[in-house]
Amino acid sequence: MASLVGPLQGSLVGPLQASPLGSVLEPLYVILELWSGFVFWLAGVTGLEMLQYQFMHRAILVGLCIGVMAPLIGTFLVHRQLALIGDALAHTAFAGVAVGLFINAVLNVRISPYLTAVVVAMISALLIELISEATDAYNDVSMAIVLSTGFALGTTLISINAGGLAVGVNQYLFGNLSTVSKESAAILLVLFGIVVVTVGVTRNQLLYVTFDETAAEVSGLSVDWYNRVMVMLTALVVVGAMQIMGVILVAAMLVVPVTGAAQVSRSFTESLLVSVVLAELAVLLGIGVAYYGQATAGGVIVLVAVAIYVVAVFLGKLQTTLGEETTPEIGSIEAENTKTGSD
Repeated sequence: MASLVGPLQGSLVGPLQASPLGSVLEPLYVILELWSGFVFWLAGVTGLEMLQYQFMHRAILVGLCIGVMAPLIGTFLVHRQLALIGDALAHTAFAGVAVGLFINAVLNVRISPYLTAVVVAMISALLIELISEATDAYNDVSMAIVLSTGFALGTTLISINAGGLAVGVNQYLFGNLSTVSKESAAILLVLFGIVVVTVGVTRNQLLYVTFDETAAEVSGLSVDWYNRVMVMLTALVVVGAMQIMGVILVAAMLVVPVTGAAQVSRSFTESLLVSVVLAELAVLLGIGVAYYGQATAGGVIVLVAVAIYVVAVFLGKLQTTLGEETTPEIGSIEAENTKTGSD
């Protein structure tokens, strides 16, 4: 593993300095250096080998951010029965990555594939909503159309320039701890800030729309607008999580921790907080097992999350059996006061 560090660090210095984003992301690079210093200290205290490498520092930080972002948005999606939208946007984010790699290969420029993935995923998120509104199609129909189109675009671009793209795209399909660069980690921090701040500001409105869309519309809320905000935030989470989860598994982090939390939670807020805890646990355990087991991080994280879900189901059933509290079903968790959406 140590042999990876030198080449990786050396290959990143030049491109980062030459990147047009370098000056914009410079303050975030400082944050990354401070984080790295803290983890180096933690490595000295714990003696853990994986904490001695800077690429693992970035991977852990990205994982921790995903552990907050994914349940934060996934809780709203699951209770609105939109769990599959993460899968649809993951496939369109793949198309965005292919667009970025294609532009880099054909025009000989350097643009982060994660930036093109953000743009394409957000456009696709809006298309899902617009197709539903314009054609009266169900959400799953519009998601299927956008998913198919996005994946078809990605595979077409790869096939046009197979020699240059086929190898580079694998890390985006399956995720890779060792390829989380300073630039992509900094971009993730920006996405993290946008998601957390937006949900914090619009939380009551999103909650109201989630549990009673008709009443929200009658009360004067722009339901279509908040629906678009939600799908665009989902697109940001998907692109951020794609770095270590990969396109194929990214949707799991939007759903599995949330469904696990719902088994043992009595309110929406409690479900949200518990889902974040479960997601962080899955990410940290998954990264550790993947590192020492030399396995793909995304797959291990999902397996750990599913194992935690099974435990949560067992605990929920046990609670019900003992009569301590009633475990709500997905979609039936009471919002502590949905009227707060009109405040």
